[in-house]
Amino acid sequence: MSSVEQVVEGGGVEGPFVGAIDDGTTSARFIIFRAGTDDIVCYHQIEIPSIFAKEGWCEQDPKVIVSTVNECIVGACKKLKQLGGQVKDIVAVGITNQRESTVIWDRNTGETLANAIIWLDNRTTSTVEELLETIPNNARNINYLRPLCGLPLSPYFSGVKLRWLRDNVPTVRKAMESGDAMFGTIDTWLMYNLTGAQNGGVHKTDVTNASRTMLMNIETLQWDDNLLKFFGLPRKILPEICSSAEHFGDISDGVLKGVPITADLGDQQAALVGQQCLAKGQAKATYGTGCFLLYNTGPSIVHSQHGLLTTVGYQLGRKSAPYYALEGSVSIAGAAFNWLKDNIGLIQNWGQIEPMAQTVDNSLDVYFVPAFNGLYAPYWNQDARGVICGLSEETTSEHIVRATLEAVCFQVRDILDSMHKDCKIPLAKLMVDGGMTVNQLFLQLQSDLVGIHVLRAKISETTALGAAMAAYKVVEPRFNMEAPLSKSGPREPITPTINSHERDLRYKKWKMAIERSLNWETSTLAQGEREAFDGA
Repeated sequence: MSSVEQVVEGGGVEGPFVGAIDDGTTSARFIIFRAGTDDIVCYHQIEIPSIFAKEGWCEQDPKVIVSTVNECIVGACKKLKQLGGQVKDIVAVGITNQRESTVIWDRNTGETLANAIIWLDNRTTSTVEELLETIPNNARNINYLRPLCGLPLSPYFSGVKLRWLRDNVPTVRKAMESGDAMFGTIDTWLMYNLTGAQNGGVHKTDVTNASRTMLMNIETLQWDDNLLKFFGLPRKILPEICSSAEHFGDISDGVLKGVPITADLGDQQAALVGQQCLAKGQAKATYGTGCFLLYNTGPSIVHSQHGLLTTVGYQLGRKSAPYYALEGSVSIAGAAFNWLKDNIGLIQNWGQIEPMAQTVDNSLDVYFVPAFNGLYAPYWNQDARGVICGLSEETTSEHIVRATLEAVCFQVRDILDSMHKDCKIPLAKLMVDGGMTVNQLFLQLQSDLVGIHVLRAKISETTALGAAMAAYKVVEPRFNMEAPLSKSGPREPITPTINSHERDLRYKKWKMAIERSLNWETSTLAQGEREAFDGA
């Protein structure tokens, strides 16, 4: 594992500070912020290896996740001391995490019963098929549970992963039947271990993470007996559902012993908070391995009719109203460039992407649909596969790189169009963050191909910032989460440079490429499911 230990020059060393644990798909980090601001004092980051035991599988060792997070905490606190800061001035810690990833362990020993199944793991396609067969009247409707949980049946979500573990790992089934099993998403697993594990560790999650399991009722914000019955899972394995900002427990050991954990949000919801999209009608996009768009719908639940997910955006305190969101997920965004680099050798490193794409004026009518494991929102079509359309004798590697940037932009337009149809309010601007946003050409293409203003976050760590903001709000109720966090002034918008006619013409060809990506793995989708996607 490689690590990054960073000091932000000029960040200052005077408290109070807030720490944020950010466990992502490929790495974990602990970031120390000056409380109530977006000023990063220092951080420590370590990569977490994934295990690919079979095609389509993606696992991580839960013990490695915990040890990596603890190492990040120690590393960042060491750097804080070197700056002259005091660890005792860290007044609270927030957790943000990769969502849906599933951990199960023994409540008596604290030992895991299987590796964590990571959110993008696709092994549960067969489990989805089996569950569809149990739907009354042979309906095979993937949206059967949407009125209860806001989500379609998909390999993506924790409830399906738990059912797979129950059916395929004998030790898990036995522990579930005996009442010895405990389940958690990554936030729950980390919190359990940080607060003492089998020696008094808390077993809790928050509404944002629980809303991604398919086991929580989207209205009551509690575990739902009908959903548990459908998946054949016992209630006893489940953690307590809390708000996103409250006192979850105290860290029991180590350099942060006694520091309260006061926030817990899934990574995309944390980015919504970190981008300060705290009012109805605001939206953000985070570009990483995948791309995730969240549109704040306020206290109202909007059940999408156009292929989006209904999820909890955040609940900032037990007595506060929950705010909901529509979410669209793109499974392959930055990961497409990893494919260009690692699989076909078209680029050697990420630093080449923008210069290569800038050497050509356009993609020369090349369209790349990176549906390596199917398409997520708004299509939810697991039988799609990747295609590159429009190749000619004049096509170069530079055109394909540019087409890959545009592919992310077109997928974002797919989702924003669906959000518009569901909410009837067109977005005027999109707040963006994540690794891909360092690419200025990409942001210009995003603005051009969607036709809205794009505003990049002042810092790249908006996910961790959201967790830190929520954590500080608990210990300092006077903190105004909607006030400016930065002293560097407002963000400069990136505006469209092409007209609507050109934009729509190119989007029409993108839709043609989407059509060509469908129906490659027809054995994984029955006709009834395919019909459910019509009009998405």
